[in-house]
Amino acid sequence: MRQVREVQVTFDCAEPAKVARFWCEVLGYEVAPSAQGADSWSACEDPTGAGPRLYFQRVPEGKAVKNRVHLDVRVGAGLVGDERLAALEAECARLVALGATHVRTLLADEENESCILMLDVEGNEFDLD
Repeated sequence: MRQVREVQVTFDCAEPAKVARFWCEVLGYEVAPSAQGADSWSACEDPTGAGPRLYFQRVPEGKAVKNRVHLDVRVGAGLVGDERLAALEAECARLVALGATHVRTLLADEENESCILMLDVEGNEFDLD
């Protein structure tokens, strides 16, 4: 029988505490108790234990290219058409108020539903899906 493993998603960043607080707000996570007072790193945890832990570590170099891995924040799951787009746009507005950047909205076509491409507070790409 295969063993299920826990996953932690790690972000390189300049300001770990700031980025952690942003993602806690996005996902409804909490700053990990062990991260309190840490300077070079921070972490977010799902209070229900269902989602992966997010770990943020300070690195000296800035972001230079597009992320090879990104998070999809599933706010429109199960919704289609105008209802989905309205849910995505409402979440986009909330996240922009937290410091995110709206990059562009991709409208539904024959194959895909709408999604919104965004950047977090340090320019890491993520999608509202």
